[in-house]
Amino acid sequence: MEGKEEDVRLGANKFPERQPIGTAAQTHEEKDYREPPPAPLFEPSELTSWSFYRAGIAEFMATFLFLYITILTVMGVKRAPNLCASVGIQGIAWAFGGMIFALVYCTAGISGGHINPAVTFGLFLARKLSLTRALFYMIMQCLGAICGAGVVKGFQPHLYETLGGGANEVAHGYTKGDGLGAEIVGTFVLVYTVFSATDAKRNARDSHVPILAPLPIGFAVFLVHLATIPITGTGINPARSLGAAIIFNRDAAWDDIRGGNRAGWAGFGSDHVGFGLLGLRVIADRVTFGLDFSASD
Repeated sequence: MEGKEEDVRLGANKFPERQPIGTAAQTHEEKDYREPPPAPLFEPSELTSWSFYRAGIAEFMATFLFLYITILTVMGVKRAPNLCASVGIQGIAWAFGGMIFALVYCTAGISGGHINPAVTFGLFLARKLSLTRALFYMIMQCLGAICGAGVVKGFQPHLYETLGGGANEVAHGYTKGDGLGAEIVGTFVLVYTVFSATDAKRNARDSHVPILAPLPIGFAVFLVHLATIPITGTGINPARSLGAAIIFNRDAAWDDIRGGNRAGWAGFGSDHVGFGLLGLRVIADRVTFGLDFSASD
């Protein structure tokens, strides 16, 4: 019996757990990951760097291509006699998600691949980039979206006007509150996925799991579009909503006359509320892992 007990004892400790998992691995003394230092609020030296402007150009071009491809897809579906004769809602969702996947992959090494003021502002709240860069990115994203929608209108002015120009509107049967809630939750899902896919702790903790950050981000965009296209046409991107509304420039894009719902502004404003809520996630994350907000973390 003593020999068997010894075998059991050795068996239980033959392969001890050498590396704690989960939150146990996140200690103050020895971290298994390296987190970049927080970005300063203002960084004037960026304004003299070519990489700063190159990143802004990348954001402009990415948002330009994003609006160009997705608006053409939406117009193609609306032009078809029925959904079965086109790619349908699923095709629109794939166009949005696929473009985000491709564009984030292409621009991640240049600008970080934001393509969305919601993502930019969320990362600013997490102190991943300076206020100077955040504002510059948002301006370039909105300009890119306006130009992308403008090129579509320039190529097909008649069809653009008759098919809605890809502008967001609250659908019949839904209220302004429905649209607002859908956009807030959708934007939160997107930005939360961005934070999770690019988290330094995840890269260290799950290094054995191969992950390509643009893939879950694009897939999140796809799923959110499946859920909210029937409600608002899906915004979750202030630049996308604003660019399409400005170029279409019809009352339907700014104010749903039949229901008295400001669809354009509801979508645009709720996107900002959505990534504002993301700030709570950032604070919760820092509290959970015992991090402070000083420059020394």
